Amino acid sequence: MSNRRALIVHEQPPSIVIDEGVDSQEISPLWLRERTRAPDQLESMTQQRLFDSHAIDAALALESATQVDEHHVVLAFSDGHCETYDLRVLADELDDTSHFPCAEPWDASLNQDRLRFDWPRTLDDPAYFQASLDAYLRYGYIILQGVPTDPEQILQVGSHFGYVKETNFGRYFEVYSRPTGNDLAYRSVALGPHTDNPYRSPVPGIQLLHCLVNETTGGLSTLADSLKVLEQLRAENPEGYALLKRIPVRFRFIDAGTELVTHRTMIQTNDDGHPTGVHYSPRLDALPLLSDAQTRLFHQARQRLGELLTDPSYEVRFPLDAGDLMMFDNSRVLHGRTSYNTDEGHRHVQGCYLDTDGPRERFASLMKQQGLMGKVA
Repeated sequence: MSNRRALIVHEQPPSIVIDEGVDSQEISPLWLRERTRAPDQLESMTQQRLFDSHAIDAALALESATQVDEHHVVLAFSDGHCETYDLRVLADELDDTSHFPCAEPWDASLNQDRLRFDWPRTLDDPAYFQASLDAYLRYGYIILQGVPTDPEQILQVGSHFGYVKETNFGRYFEVYSRPTGNDLAYRSVALGPHTDNPYRSPVPGIQLLHCLVNETTGGLSTLADSLKVLEQLRAENPEGYALLKRIPVRFRFIDAGTELVTHRTMIQTNDDGHPTGVHYSPRLDALPLLSDAQTRLFHQARQRLGELLTDPSYEVRFPLDAGDLMMFDNSRVLHGRTSYNTDEGHRHVQGCYLDTDGPRERFASLMKQQGLMGKVA
């Protein structure tokens, strides 16, 4: 539920003030004018403005504020607009609380059973589907069980959770041992923790890996939460952490027909500067050109990052059996694989990528259907 802030109406001089106890803040007339809900100013179905709010006069003034009752006030502006505003609606606008589950950093002690879901049931039971989305948004990954091993079934799963993203590997890709493959994933060697396609812009947001056949005892899947690991790295080496957050590195992919290059920081952050994941692939990156001292500090930080990502206290390992599909945030949850012996039998996995916003959109849609969410955040 929304924790509305108290709004106080002052008629002389006219103003709306946020009452926060000791401190108070007057709301700008520009902010109020932009939040008009007049029928000729706001289209009711889309909730999109019918006017250009950027064209409002920067010198706009509030000429009068007349309180009608406990919840309503008539505001008149210097541009001639006059409207009855609902103070509850304005208070909700001030509440920026997310409707989505918050990310919860985890380590190897996380109970993985909480992240395993039955694929057929997600199709038939909206509440169960919502629970799987909730787990994904909190922890950055889930395991779906009972996914049919038919070719291209991964695309149906991807479409259920979001929007499939096509890359130079196609709408989906095949992962099995073949000596001529254009990536080390197409060998039977061990793969350390990494994020896929850090050389691409934008980087694929979500990855799905669906096991069709696994006749080997090796090839265990590995996952580690970068958010938890970064907490430790920042505590141990704040200077190195700051470099990984600030200095871009080059990532490059080359095969017979493609070369993709981009520069981005190893630590990914949101607009507030808080980490949301990493761009990490020791097979594809290159040290930036810094002073010798800073280069050594940068290298020590990325070296320690790699050590923590493979530390048993942070990394989980499990077999991905036929019919299992793991879906994970490609930047937040790093994935890898132990080596396997092709003489034991065949191991065949299909993969695809989704755009990041798919699960959030599906979650918001379910919330709206339940009447628990007044708008898509």
